[in-house]
Amino acid sequence: MADFSVLIGGKAGEGINQAASLIAHLLNRLGWRIYVYLDYPSLIRGGHNFAIIRASEKKIAVHRDKIDVLLALNQDTVDLHKHRLKDNSLIVYDSDTVKSKGSGLPLEKMIKEEGGSAIMRNSCIIGAFCRAAGIKQDILEEVFKKHIPREADLNIKIALRGYNETEESLALPAISQAPFSLFTGNEAIGLGLIKAGLKSYIAYPMTPSSGVLHFLAGLSKEFSLKVVHPESEISVILMALGFAYCGEKAAVGTSGGGFCLMNEGLSLAGMAELPVVIVMGQRPGPSTGVPTYTAQADLNFVLNAGHGEFVRLVTAPGDAEEACYWSAVALNIAWKYQIPCFVLTDKTLNEATFSFEASAVDSVKEEPPLLWDKDGDYKRYLNTETGVSPLAFVPRKGAVIKASSYEHDDYGITTEDPATITSSYDKRLRKEKYLAQDLEKYRAVKAYGNPSAECAVVCWGSNKGVCVEAAEKLGLKVIQPLVLSPFPLKQFSEALKGAKKVICVENNATGMLAGLMSARGLKVDKMILKYDGRPFSLDELESRLGEAMR
Repeated sequence: MADFSVLIGGKAGEGINQAASLIAHLLNRLGWRIYVYLDYPSLIRGGHNFAIIRASEKKIAVHRDKIDVLLALNQDTVDLHKHRLKDNSLIVYDSDTVKSKGSGLPLEKMIKEEGGSAIMRNSCIIGAFCRAAGIKQDILEEVFKKHIPREADLNIKIALRGYNETEESLALPAISQAPFSLFTGNEAIGLGLIKAGLKSYIAYPMTPSSGVLHFLAGLSKEFSLKVVHPESEISVILMALGFAYCGEKAAVGTSGGGFCLMNEGLSLAGMAELPVVIVMGQRPGPSTGVPTYTAQADLNFVLNAGHGEFVRLVTAPGDAEEACYWSAVALNIAWKYQIPCFVLTDKTLNEATFSFEASAVDSVKEEPPLLWDKDGDYKRYLNTETGVSPLAFVPRKGAVIKASSYEHDDYGITTEDPATITSSYDKRLRKEKYLAQDLEKYRAVKAYGNPSAECAVVCWGSNKGVCVEAAEKLGLKVIQPLVLSPFPLKQFSEALKGAKKVICVENNATGMLAGLMSARGLKVDKMILKYDGRPFSLDELESRLGEAMR
């Protein structure tokens, strides 16, 4: 068995996410590589939540449509997912509330008898899954003790009740490889920012990037982080710019609607040359859209946000390792060039759980910024060859440190003199030339699959996982740009060599990356687009690529 999928579903408020995490850790403990897809409506309670936990012998980053085990806490889970079942799929369900074929357990009755609460039905059904899958009791107890923060003993007792009242039927084997850590994309972003010297993280909670806020808040004492939740996104970015003015590396997190409110602050960062990292998690819009689902429809917004012209870095990682690495790179580059840098993600990447291979993360360390040498008068906006001016931070004796939103001279004194305006404008824009040269040191474009294939699939963000796996099966080449501004044209063109047909795969309705490529003279033959809020499954993309290649 090389591939195995479990779906657990129930109502919002029934702890589906926690249950999915426990199942993922159980399978991870057996040596399987893990990917977890979460699907939930924007409700505190009710509705239908589900998670698909896929385990594989090799590293994966996408779910499949068909499942091997269905764990049903409510009737919706059986009714809405029957199309996913195989002939031999196992269904384990709560017979107190669900009518189905398969293995039913009276979870409510069993919980009451063990003295537990309703939320612990999850533990009971996971215990039943473990027995059905042949997972040993000691592994169940080990994982529960490690990953349940409260009432672990009672949860284990209830899980063992489910375990003992179920028969083994799947005999899921252990894989002879060491487990990796499991991280969500949001957690990987947080780790990357810490690695590059983050001191302050400011955010107003907004799906799908809220997980970064929660993760870093949990680590704030360990890493001496300031993690702040102000009253609005306007305050978020202005607070981050204030930290940067004082010399503290700061990042913010948001989604499309929140980022709208940050645009004035973004332009201020461009004019005042204040470094900041913006984690922008995409979800369907416009406006509120469908806020707990996924999309890649904010690329043009991020590339063009803010008034006036200023340099920015936009990076779009595709999995947890890349999210960690490029978040660190973004923070380093923000401070090296004193510009805003984006980590552009989507709900699928932000909230999915991945087997995190630390050794696969390219080495990246905190880079010190260019500092004032205290020689002569301090000019905050000294006009240099690269456009990057030496930094000094308040309180610095002997230095007047300006941060101006108005056009200004080298000292930061406001001006409306035409020659000074032009000179200062050129200084700021000149950074892009040196940033583009700097990016040649990085793998800003990656290629996968068959290097001699005449058909190339181009994708960005979380579509990397599904495209790479589908391309391996179909014998195609995959090209993934990780930096979208400044666009790495040289690396991209090199990766595209030999391709006679180019298919662009995106989660938006208009083909934003395809448009970006076309604007640079790169031909796109076909687009495979999806914009219903759901990511491509492996089965779906294989089918659509097959159609596109005819």
